[in-house]
Amino acid sequence: NTDTRKHKKITKGGIPLACKLCYAVGGVPHLITSVAIGISLQIFLLDVAFYVSMILFVSRAWDAVTDPLVGYLVSRSNWTPIGKLTPWMVISTPFGILSYLLLWFVPRGSMSETVSVLWFLTAACLFESLMTCYNVPYLSLNMFLGGDQRDRDSATAYRMSVEMVAMLLASVIQGQVVAVYNTEKQEACQDHETPQSTSSPQTASFQQTVCYSQGGRQIHSSLFPMLTCHVPYQRLVLGFVFSTFMSLGNFALFCSHAAGLGAQFQHLLLVLLVSASVAVPVWQIILLRIGKKSTVFIGLSLFIPAVIIVACVPSNLLVFLSMCILMGFSVATIFLLPWSMLPDVVDDFAVRHPSCKDLEPLFFSCYAFCSKLTGGLSAGLSTMTLQFVGYEAGACNHGDRVATALIVLFSPVPITLLLIGMVFFHFYPINERQSLQELEIARVNY
Repeated sequence: NTDTRKHKKITKGGIPLACKLCYAVGGVPHLITSVAIGISLQIFLLDVAFYVSMILFVSRAWDAVTDPLVGYLVSRSNWTPIGKLTPWMVISTPFGILSYLLLWFVPRGSMSETVSVLWFLTAACLFESLMTCYNVPYLSLNMFLGGDQRDRDSATAYRMSVEMVAMLLASVIQGQVVAVYNTEKQEACQDHETPQSTSSPQTASFQQTVCYSQGGRQIHSSLFPMLTCHVPYQRLVLGFVFSTFMSLGNFALFCSHAAGLGAQFQHLLLVLLVSASVAVPVWQIILLRIGKKSTVFIGLSLFIPAVIIVACVPSNLLVFLSMCILMGFSVATIFLLPWSMLPDVVDDFAVRHPSCKDLEPLFFSCYAFCSKLTGGLSAGLSTMTLQFVGYEAGACNHGDRVATALIVLFSPVPITLLLIGMVFFHFYPINERQSLQELEIARVNY
């Protein structure tokens, strides 16, 4: 149990392969359930269909708010015989399973619509809270695995590779279910000329999938200002927030209404996720050779020509598939690099503020909060824009204004935000080799 090593990380001997694999597998259940909820809940939650968007919005907002709160509580928790982080994961897991089941098994015929809404809303918020109690300590375990900076980066790469494979499998399984459902709806739309939507639910699912992841000392009131004012942390968070803002949130709608390739959406998504899964170990090798900052620039830059080409020739399936490979490699950097660079920021903060101990949960949870908040804002702004240009969720066909808006949301807007994010990365001050030397000196002095 690496958690029992407390905050003195072991720097000799590296991290055993079995430990890396066990750490990597730990994130799979949370990811698979998130994919299932993102894809299926909005489509099949028919008991309270009118309130689905409200339930999803409130639960995701609650999920974002609980991240820093749980991070703070974990930081203040005491050490136990099984460690400091492990009890949070052990206790939250069975209750998380129960709350997840409550989302899908509802007493039929015995509740009014109001009670049903409260049932789903309570179950969704309870599940998100319990998964936060699991996920925040789990992510923070990276800092307690032992080894040095390179060993922790390797463990992060193992975790992201396993999670990408899990996401791929979950998306394929859920995607097949949705594909059958959408085919039946499309046939009904054509036969009866009734407005049915075949892509809007998948927009939420992909946004959920891609936008998509800790001492018992007294925490002083000045801690949060210290954390938020830490320059490397500021630039890392802002860099990834701008880089991911509205990046692929409208992927499904773009495929259906701008590119006219809605029937091939599952194949396009599969190619993108497969390439992202393959790219994670490739980026890990590259970052060991040229550094994380340079890897971020290379990986994110691949996104720009890919979306430009797709926006120019959206209806060409072969071109779209080729660019999905390129986009997948770029998306992989968004999955891997934040969690690989966060431990460096934590170490840098520890060197500059040696009196502040065991703050890993706050760093990881606050980043998760910003990431989820970004996903929510992205979905909200996209929805407002599409409603402004006349998009109707129940319509079979849409006009040129909707197609133009989707092209703008898919290419020019994300590229502009990505360039802003790369400016923040340009001023990101941490050099891995230099920070490693400073950390070793601090440990010797400690």
